[in-house]
Amino acid sequence: MARFDPSVTEPKWQAAWQKAELFKAERDESKPKYYVLEMFPYPSGKLHMGHVRNYTMGDVIARYKISTGHNVLHPMGFDAFGMPAENAAMAIGGHPKDWTYSNIDTMVEQMKPLGLSLDWSRMFATCDPEYYGQQQALFLDFLQKGLVYRKNAVVNWDPVDMTVLANEQVENGRGWRSGALVERRELTQWFFKISDFSEDLLDALGTLDDWPAKVRLMQENWIGKSRGLQFSFERTDAGDPITVYTTRPDTLMGASFVGISPDHPIAKAMEQGNPELAAFLKEARKGGTTEEAIETAEKLGFDTGIRVKHPLDPNWELPVWIANFILMDYGTGAIFGCPAHDQRDLDFCRKYDLPVIDTFLALDNETPVEAEAFVPPKDQKVKWINHFADLDVATGQEAIDATIDFAEKAGWGQGVTKFRLRDWGLSRQRYWGCPIPVVHCDSCGVVPEKKENLPIELPYDVSFDKPGNPLDRHPTWRDCACPSCGGPAKRETDTMDTFVDSSWYFARFTAPRASTPTDMVEADYWMNVDQYIGGIEHAILHLLYSRFFARAMQICGHLPEKSREPFNALFTQGMVTHAIYQTIGDNGRPVYHYPDQVEMRDSKAFLKDGGQEVEIIPSAKMSKSKNNVVDPLAIISAYGADTARWFVLSDSPPERDVDWTAAGADAAFKHLNRVWRIAEEVAASDAGATAEDEALLREMHKAIRDVTLGVESFGFNAAIAKLYAFTNTLAKSGAGAGAKRTATLTLAQLMSPMTPHLAEEVWGLLGGEGMVTSAPWPVADEAMLVENTVTLPIQINGKRRSEITVAKDLAKEEVEKLALADDAVVKALAGGQPKKLIVVPGRIINVVI
Repeated sequence: MARFDPSVTEPKWQAAWQKAELFKAERDESKPKYYVLEMFPYPSGKLHMGHVRNYTMGDVIARYKISTGHNVLHPMGFDAFGMPAENAAMAIGGHPKDWTYSNIDTMVEQMKPLGLSLDWSRMFATCDPEYYGQQQALFLDFLQKGLVYRKNAVVNWDPVDMTVLANEQVENGRGWRSGALVERRELTQWFFKISDFSEDLLDALGTLDDWPAKVRLMQENWIGKSRGLQFSFERTDAGDPITVYTTRPDTLMGASFVGISPDHPIAKAMEQGNPELAAFLKEARKGGTTEEAIETAEKLGFDTGIRVKHPLDPNWELPVWIANFILMDYGTGAIFGCPAHDQRDLDFCRKYDLPVIDTFLALDNETPVEAEAFVPPKDQKVKWINHFADLDVATGQEAIDATIDFAEKAGWGQGVTKFRLRDWGLSRQRYWGCPIPVVHCDSCGVVPEKKENLPIELPYDVSFDKPGNPLDRHPTWRDCACPSCGGPAKRETDTMDTFVDSSWYFARFTAPRASTPTDMVEADYWMNVDQYIGGIEHAILHLLYSRFFARAMQICGHLPEKSREPFNALFTQGMVTHAIYQTIGDNGRPVYHYPDQVEMRDSKAFLKDGGQEVEIIPSAKMSKSKNNVVDPLAIISAYGADTARWFVLSDSPPERDVDWTAAGADAAFKHLNRVWRIAEEVAASDAGATAEDEALLREMHKAIRDVTLGVESFGFNAAIAKLYAFTNTLAKSGAGAGAKRTATLTLAQLMSPMTPHLAEEVWGLLGGEGMVTSAPWPVADEAMLVENTVTLPIQINGKRRSEITVAKDLAKEEVEKLALADDAVVKALAGGQPKKLIVVPGRIINVVI
């Protein structure tokens, strides 16, 4: 018998699939389509087990849908722009383009041995001029439709890297790469008008029934719809009133100051000719614009000397302070501080000795606020001690509603609905990104590039020997002719945020070589993405931006109306984890060791080289920095791709983390070899039919039902558990060769989405027609799922001693006769009679001796 050898078998079947073009997606109106997509990777150059798990899940769905008669689109690409490539260029002296494309080549070669059912002919990278040229065309269309605009904005500025940072790139107030303290700086930036879609984006979440509830909630919180009160404080010096917006107007009687942003027009006006204030504002504008940075930064304030009148008592004056925790693009850039019910305001007031006025207290604790603000949920009832509406016991929401109603009737305030979602700033001061297709002309102003001049390609001859954007220092690229007047102009040197690149790639996959962003015939056929798979870390921004882009593309005629929500179903998979192996170096710092450098002895870990014992830190996310990564190619080399695929699917539910262990991989490999041995035995058998044929075929149909249900519900681990059980049944069955061959061929079909190479080999060994990949998915016979027998446990004096299998409708008297004839019962009775014999139909038999 031929030995099962993955190193021979797997490349053979991959070549056969490629030759037959089984996975090449072409529009076919005669078939139902199915579009499955995994979030595409960044080309780091190194595939990891997290990639393997993600793509294997998508592959299972794609292969299953092929076998159920669907026309499947399953593409792959690379999210290839971004700072890591520039950082690598600066570190090793290469070029971002060369580094990126080299890594893409490496990762493609690492992916192909996994046997994924990908249409490689559709592959692209977002740094391909063909791709980002169409992205530039989208930008121009958005600009024409008023969906993108340019304005001054306060941004996170890294003074070392000399670039704008997204909020996510600010860590503990410092640039994620340089480590420099981030500053707030006002720059002219390009923005997408995503805020115009806030209500629509929020409401549509209710239609996404096949998205995880936690993802919808995260997006809902990010969009952040709230109803509050907008009103103005009249100044005592006859200056312009200060307008504020608050979601807690119920606490207005607890106001102790009015705060304005360092970037508020009043602050900027007062800065001129006031060195003390100018110095304060310079310090206040340091630090990032993230909520975390604002909350954790030291609270800084400056008393402007301006006083305003309280709207409910004109004799009550409040001081106006500039505070570093107030941002200009949140609300109106001005607040009133209520320290008793806001911890940030309380910290500020304690620091600057401002009054703290309680407006409500807990029902069970009427102690005034001291070091900790009292901030109960809005639906919690509290005792009101300071409210103009003479409230007694009421919830915060009831008090908010009463305050807005009062203000509107009195004419000094207006109820306003606002959203936390801000417009998307897309400008980045870096080289390795999609150039923004506009030019700046002294005569014409900002001028869109002509579409016939696209793509505006990045120049290759750039230098990274100085901080900042090398496009600013590249006159032959930067200097150009104005598309409008033909006079001298300069290109926009900012490039686009990489979130732009990943916000429409799903649409481009429907026609990746089209001369327009999409081909509407192809988009109408393939869209929407039926199943999208990726990590929970992308639950907010990537998905939110993609939803905006789909709407904008639909408005501009690049997607059909049905694709305003582009992803029908979303699945967020867990991570692949592994123990960390650590020793302590001579400098007292941890030294991390790769798993292949360690051997286990009696549940302890030791270095293979030198034998030093190693501390084991249990399951942690695989990380290059901790060296607890497992090389997929090493696993494939040792065990084959099917083993890696089987293990990452079988060990835990797919939405949870899976801990990679060598023992688990070894067990998976042994099981797949067992399947192969069973197939060889069946192929060699010529045994005739037996009385056990029907029982085996009934179990086969149960397996079809359960595995199908598992695959369709993303219960891959449950499906594999059923396949383990069915394999055991098949191995122990005394059925004839015909029934066993049918059952083993079905086993190959059911395993095919998970272990396609082994399944093909078994299918071919047993004479299956064509390739199993193309074979129709088996359908369970409902008649074979009806149970005609039942197994009844036999308890003797309360302890289970045996069991019998009987016909479901067998008379009780006949069941009693069979029970009394059972060997265990005969032995226990020793020739006597039972004291009691109780048969619970369909459940159990109790024998009392």
